[in-house]
Amino acid sequence: MTRQVRDVNGRLWTVDGTLEWRTPATEDDFEHDVAAGYIPGVVMLVLIGALVIALVSWMPTDVVVPFWLILILTALVLFFPVRWAARRPWTLIAETGDDGEGEPTERWMGTVRGYFTARNEIARITKELSQNTQPGYEGVLKPIT
Repeated sequence: MTRQVRDVNGRLWTVDGTLEWRTPATEDDFEHDVAAGYIPGVVMLVLIGALVIALVSWMPTDVVVPFWLILILTALVLFFPVRWAARRPWTLIAETGDDGEGEPTERWMGTVRGYFTARNEIARITKELSQNTQPGYEGVLKPIT
């Protein structure tokens, strides 16, 4: 998600949002950052797969499974992966200027959670930039020095 906007002084700002696959570690989350990695998730997926295979293979042949039950079970199985993907953190960056070496002269950065929140925040930031000379301090973006 990249947008370009001009502020009231005529500077061209680039507002960019990038999906982060891993939650960035912050000092607020330091005590809770003791996850064992991806191995517990893989073990749970293998266990669920084995249980589904056992359930299907032991089912008698004369049992008729209604279609709506299959849809409900599929929705239940897909709920948490879809929720996980929709709640990934997004890093938002607003930058402007050029110091002659291709680096921005002013850069603001922040993090939000979720695609729709990121999209709304980028729209709010571009509106702020079109009306002011920099992003507001009340938002998620903070200046990077």
